[in-house]
Order: sequence, then structure tokens, then C-alpha cells
Amino acid sequence: MFEWRTVLVTGAASGLGRCWVENFVKDGATVIAADINEEGLADLENTLNYVVDVTDAMQVERMVEFAIEQTGRLDVLFNNAGLGYSTPLEASATGEFENHVAVHLFGAANGMRAAIPHMRRIGYGRIINTLSRAAEVDKPGTSAYAAAKAGVWALSRVAAQEVNDADICVNMLIPGPTNTSIWGRDMPNLQDAAETYPTAKMLASLPAGGPTGKVFWNEKEYNLFNTRAKQE
Repeated sequence: MFEWRTVLVTGAASGLGRCWVENFVKDGATVIAADINEEGLADLENTLNYVVDVTDAMQVERMVEFAIEQTGRLDVLFNNAGLGYSTPLEASATGEFENHVAVHLFGAANGMRAAIPHMRRIGYGRIINTLSRAAEVDKPGTSAYAAAKAGVWALSRVAAQEVNDADICVNMLIPGPTNTSIWGRDMPNLQDAAETYPTAKMLASLPAGGPTGKVFWNEKEYNLFNTRAKQE
């Protein structure tokens, strides 16, 4: 399905990103696996690896240029880099909140800003930004994570409208509670990362005119912030 497609995934060294990378490789894609964790990338197979700090716009630009230099194109971008956060706002160290938002929100903005011109050039693009229901709930200790994900929601919707003159779809993926390292410990009661791949695959392969500016969870559209829709 993904032969002749280049798929770039940030946050690829572990968890969701690693799972998606491995499965896109199996499905025939040329995959750029990007992460700040060089050691975590080292044992991935059949990938082109790139070490990047997504909060640094220049590094992200070079990452996208690497993908173009190596493969001639960039078809699919997953802005997935992220980390956990469980600190009350009043107890957060100076810069901790800001760095967390930078990884999630600025990382997605940097990725899209660098990738969209190349996608316009080839006349095709699928961008998927990892989201979370944390954006719409008020769980104590998640202020930075919630704020960042709410920002990604707004950013993605606006970007989708800005590129609606081209065959570029910008959507968001909620993986749901998944057993990954973001929790800081093994959580065997949660779903395996592999259960999220069907949604990732669907969004990466949307046909022309496919949905854009939407949130998806388990291959279905999810109405983030729409309390009425949830009640119905």
C-alpha cells in the first residue's frame, strides 16, 4: 500500500512511534524514524534514522531536508514526539511547563511548517498529529500536557484550512490509553501500541478529498470538546 511513499515519524524510538515505524516498514513504506533518543533508534530495522530535537525549528527543517535528500519526497508526516507530565502547575520548576509545551505544540508546528512546502511541490501530503483526550479533561497534574494538546487541536484545524487548496490532509489521532513509556512504568492493563496502527494507517492513506482538520480514535471521528455529541 505504501510503496513509493516516504513516511516520517517523530518520537520513533519507543512507544507509539516505534510501533508505527515498524508497521509502515512492513507495509512497504520508506520510513524516516526521528527522535532525540539516538540510542533508541539504533536497533530499528530497514529505516532511515535521524536524531532531532523537535523544539528546534532549524533541526526540524534539516530533518525534512534529510527525508527529501534520501528519498526525493515526503508523503506522510507524523508529529508524534512527546513526553509525560504529572506535576501540579504550582510545583513545576521554571521552564518545565514551557519545555513540555514546546515538545508537543511547537514540535508539531515546526514539523508542519517545514513539510508543507515540499508536500505542495509533489501535490500530495498526509499530516497526522498525535492528540489526547487530556486536552478536554481537567485531571490535576496535567496542565502542561492538556494545554499542549489543546493547542495542537487548534493548530491542526487551522493548518488544515490553510492547505485545503492542495491534496494535503491534516488530521489528529487519539491513540487512547496505551502501554508506552510515557507513563514511566509498565502498564499491562492498557492496550498494546499495535492496536493504534489501523487508525494511523487509515489516516496516512486517505484518498484525495478525504477528511481534514478532524480528530480520529479507533478509526472513527471523535468530537473533541463537543459535550453534546458525547451525551447523544
